[in-house]
Amino acid sequence: MAKLGQSAPAPIAAQEDAATGHSFSQAMVSAVRDVDQQNRLAAEKMTEVDSGQSDDLVGAMLMSQEASLSFSMLMQVRNKVVGAVDDLIKMQL
Repeated sequence: MAKLGQSAPAPIAAQEDAATGHSFSQAMVSAVRDVDQQNRLAAEKMTEVDSGQSDDLVGAMLMSQEASLSFSMLMQVRNKVVGAVDDLIKMQL
């Protein structure tokens, strides 16, 4: 989640992406993978607590909340992108 929350100034980020060949789709795939990994780790922590292998309930709950916030943020980005695409489709040429 920390990686998703940090933002660099747009011109620098655009120059770096152009130089390295990264595209928006690659960035989205990476973000989805990061969120999925966080969800899996949170589920593993909760399973460990449930089975009695770990007594770190607070840590498991924090990981679960971080994963939930990351997923919510990803959904907000998705909604903004879909809205922007809809606006472009409705635009008259």
